Amino acid sequence: MMFKRLCVVLLASLTLTACGGVDPNSPLGQRKAIFKQMLKTSEDLGGMLRGRLAFDSQKFADGALKLDGLTHEPWKHFPQVREEQNSSAREDVWQKQARFQDLARQMEAATGELVAVTRHQPLTAAELAAPMQKVEQACKACHTEFRNH
Repeated sequence: MMFKRLCVVLLASLTLTACGGVDPNSPLGQRKAIFKQMLKTSEDLGGMLRGRLAFDSQKFADGALKLDGLTHEPWKHFPQVREEQNSSAREDVWQKQARFQDLARQMEAATGELVAVTRHQPLTAAELAAPMQKVEQACKACHTEFRNH
């Protein structure tokens, strides 16, 4: 009898867990995946500059290029109307499209500048600090204005 109850509870838990997932092919799922990749890449770059990771100029340059490519992707996965799914984006994303797109372009410009700096080898962490800070500030500006924390 106890085994049956345990099985029922386990199945109920698994069912509820499955309901909370995001379809990876939905616009929300696609942009979340891109944002996670952006975060990981940015954290690695920042880690190299702050001494958490060993500084490797080639890895940094490759990471900056990857981040720049990713930065151009998530915006196309914001549909004209907000989805019904649970999103971290505020309603303002859809109400203030011009401002949202402006911040997206600022982010793209900041990562582009970071890539440009990495083309001048050899690289040092000191010369990359300011352009990386500009990237981080662009991320923060958008999050502050358009993301539910």
